[in-house]
Amino acid sequence: MFVKKFVEKAVKKPGGGNINSIKASELNPRVAFHYGIPSGSIKLAYDSIQKILAISTKDGRIKLLGKDITQALLQSNDAVPSKFMQVWDIERKQLCDVFILKEDITSFTVVQQTSYAYIGDSGGNISVLKLDLAKYHLVQMNYRIPLSASHGNTTEVADDNAVLFIMPQPMAESQRVLIIFRDGLIVLWGLEECKGILVMGGNMLSLSNETKKVTSSCWACPFGSKVVVGYSNGEVYLWSVPPLSNPGAISANRELTLPQNVPLCKLNLGYKMDKIPILSLKWVYGNGKSSRLYVNGASNSASSNLFQIVLLNEQTTSRTIKLVLPLLEPSLDMEVISSNYDQSKQKQDSLLLLLKSGRLCFYDDSVIEKYLMQSQSRSAPSLPKQVMVKLPFADSGITIAKFVTDGSNFISGMDEDYDLLVKHFPPLLPSDSRAKDQLNLARFSGYAKITNLYITGHSDGTINFWDLSSPLLLRISSIQQQSEDDHSLSGIPVTALYFDISSQNFVTGDQSGTVRIFKFKPESFSLQASTKKGSNNIVQSVKLVKVNGVVLSINLSIHSKHIAVGSDQGYVSVINMEGPTILFQIRIMNEVCNDVVSLHFETCSFHGFEKKVLLVGMKDSSVVAVESDTGNTFSTTSVRPKKPARVLFMQVLDASSSLDSSGGYSVEDASPKQSLLLLCNEKAVYVYSLIHAVQGIKRVLHKKKFHGTTCCWASAFNNHDSEVALALLFPGGKIDIRSLPELSLLKEVSIRGFAFQNLKSDSSSDSSLSSSSDGEIILIHGNQELFLLSLLLRKEIYRFLDPISQVYKGVMAIEEETVTGPIIQKEKKKGIFNSVLKDIKANKAKYASETEVPNSTANIADELSNIFSIPNFPLDKETREHVVADEKDAVELNIDDIDIEDENPKGHNTIAVLNKKKLTSKFLAIKGKLKQKMIRNEKGSAKPAHEDENGDTVDQIKKKYGFSSSGDSSVAKLTENKLHENITKLKGINIRATEMQGTAQSFSAMAKDVLRTAERDKPNS
Repeated sequence: MFVKKFVEKAVKKPGGGNINSIKASELNPRVAFHYGIPSGSIKLAYDSIQKILAISTKDGRIKLLGKDITQALLQSNDAVPSKFMQVWDIERKQLCDVFILKEDITSFTVVQQTSYAYIGDSGGNISVLKLDLAKYHLVQMNYRIPLSASHGNTTEVADDNAVLFIMPQPMAESQRVLIIFRDGLIVLWGLEECKGILVMGGNMLSLSNETKKVTSSCWACPFGSKVVVGYSNGEVYLWSVPPLSNPGAISANRELTLPQNVPLCKLNLGYKMDKIPILSLKWVYGNGKSSRLYVNGASNSASSNLFQIVLLNEQTTSRTIKLVLPLLEPSLDMEVISSNYDQSKQKQDSLLLLLKSGRLCFYDDSVIEKYLMQSQSRSAPSLPKQVMVKLPFADSGITIAKFVTDGSNFISGMDEDYDLLVKHFPPLLPSDSRAKDQLNLARFSGYAKITNLYITGHSDGTINFWDLSSPLLLRISSIQQQSEDDHSLSGIPVTALYFDISSQNFVTGDQSGTVRIFKFKPESFSLQASTKKGSNNIVQSVKLVKVNGVVLSINLSIHSKHIAVGSDQGYVSVINMEGPTILFQIRIMNEVCNDVVSLHFETCSFHGFEKKVLLVGMKDSSVVAVESDTGNTFSTTSVRPKKPARVLFMQVLDASSSLDSSGGYSVEDASPKQSLLLLCNEKAVYVYSLIHAVQGIKRVLHKKKFHGTTCCWASAFNNHDSEVALALLFPGGKIDIRSLPELSLLKEVSIRGFAFQNLKSDSSSDSSLSSSSDGEIILIHGNQELFLLSLLLRKEIYRFLDPISQVYKGVMAIEEETVTGPIIQKEKKKGIFNSVLKDIKANKAKYASETEVPNSTANIADELSNIFSIPNFPLDKETREHVVADEKDAVELNIDDIDIEDENPKGHNTIAVLNKKKLTSKFLAIKGKLKQKMIRNEKGSAKPAHEDENGDTVDQIKKKYGFSSSGDSSVAKLTENKLHENITKLKGINIRATEMQGTAQSFSAMAKDVLRTAERDKPNS
């Protein structure tokens, strides 16, 4: 079945007949799929509900890893730190909205299970954004927290005022938020009070003029009573934050007793000694006994104590219990992720670390917890084992690869096939219930429908066959090259391979000069054969031939069944497959390099006589032609550029030409189907006349030099109409597609992360890049990531591309992962951390009832909506432009909401009181406070359970603001009375304003008189 689909594709040469180039409108270079960890990763984020891990890169890409092997890659248009926020539609992988801010964004926090987010900037201001779920559009709310209100007047450098952390207080997300500035100031902000109700930290922490800035922070209590802050000098402080006494109801005019401005305790972990900044902190709750703090230090070099895990709970003894992870390189970021894929099994968490090299590693978090608990008994438990995250492919590196596709036979695939794929495909991230035997994947019917075949040779001598019909590499068979003597695994790297699907011949060459000729069984790629076990079950026979040097190139003549083999010592051997016997072996010596990197069998006509030609391409871009039957050269000279350069690609293209007057075909007129020779090296692309090149004559028909850069890789491809084009890859992921044979530019695109260096001679190179004849490219970077790139504008040729890219699963039920009534042990040991979490037990009974409310999330969203919709501070011009509500509505005063005091203002300048903007701001603030109080009173009266408890308080508040008691039901009467009262008060304001204006005018006239008097007295003095 596999052979039948590929025969027609394999025997058809690109560009037969007239050479017609692919049109620019038929091109659409794009990343069809990305698998693995992107290069240049710098940041992690994890959604514990959807089980989505997000990885951001330096160049603006975001990789999403979800459940059931789903993955998606998002790419930002701007790759540098910026002043805007983006909203992405994960399902469609499309950018929906961009919100631009005036200052650089320094912090960003989403209020969980709501559509609100806090944005902190470098100027110390905080804005509130809301995501319109219907339009995927960010809307700026009226509520904001300016620097002057939260931090106060400051003389610090502007950069020190940046907001680094905005942390809603647990169990009080709709009432309080903790703000931490870079200069160390910590402010507990009351959302309803619109002011800081607790201030601590800041410059008062500096000792001996020591400069230190905040670098990291996290909560260290499920009720928000403790916060850990890390600093640039290596210090780690634990601060106490007063929790709410009752999150469900907040009394009016509430005031908190401010604690002393000293931390609760200081963690001595050794970072300060080496001046290692605390890069990140994370606290994990462990049922009271095993709560732990993960501390990550930032350093340019590996250190013995960069990453530490500290036991931080109420039962901790006098000594610090900690675990130091022996990392070989610094960690850039960390996350604790859930790794349970089977609902029947207990949840298992893993500590995921992003290393400086961009690789990921993980530790079993339960083993870490066990280590810390056993360390309390002063025993010596074993250290947790580090596991590197890598692609589930072969363990050895890829040295050579070939990609064969058949995009015309696209098969969509069935749902049951995808379910089996999800069940058996080995996971990228840690898992506890997933099978890892890839050879069993070919047993179900979905993988008999192979449309894309990928063949890889490895450094240990193994050859793998992969089904790439879906965007996941599924190994369907493996061949282990054996040594000649003991039939064991050779262990010699595979350096060349040739696969002819029509004849089922497969030829490989290795570093020792051994050529192996494999003959596959007729049923090699059928379903029945793939279910058998054994590494060589698809091989019917194998023949070995030894040549001189490392095998670099192999080609096959389909008609003569002869194999041409080139080595790094300049040897060209032609082998008869039937024997196998070596027909002849010649050596082509070159002044620059003897590597034979390309071989092509062709037929050329000279004055009516056909000659079988073997074209030999050397590494320095020189081309030599010999007779394929005898090995005799056609000319003593070779065709080469003026300056030698590493050759990347060589291909023969067919074209037609006119006949001469005699009806024959002279050297100048070439053949009835004149062929062209395409040669690309690192510096330029050349199109030669083939018939001239065979005779050693250099005739360049077209040429394109690469100015200021070098080419990394090149390949020709064709569409279904046999139109051809040339793809060129440059450093940084830039791809040029040029027409053939004219070499004019058709399309230019840049693919981030798609970097490749053609360093086959360098054994340290771990990248593999190969392409198919129809413009499909596969790039593998070591064991970290895989790119599938498509060049033509057509339907994707990979099955299951849509379901594999569906990372987001829609609305899901919230799992039991949040702390709901934590269990605190009754037994209590005294220690240095005895006061760290001592309030958890005391607050347990108070919080238990609130955490059991099923609609607590909805209540938080409603309360925040009421708070954020009202302007609490006047908006500047730039900010007001982002507010969706009409500007008039944002500043319009409702007479029913104005509370006008009769007291005369004291201590204020008369002119300042008359300032229109400040008067409007005062009215707006009064309006916001009154509306909030009215809303809370209405909510309180709507709850029968609290009616008796809060009834007196509600009546008092109503009386204070001019309302009747709750027993009065005449709404119209209340409105009329309030209107009369407000009119009377406004008249009083008008009278007072007139009086103040008169006083101001009198003051101005008096000042002018004094000035004139002084000017008259000045000449006399």
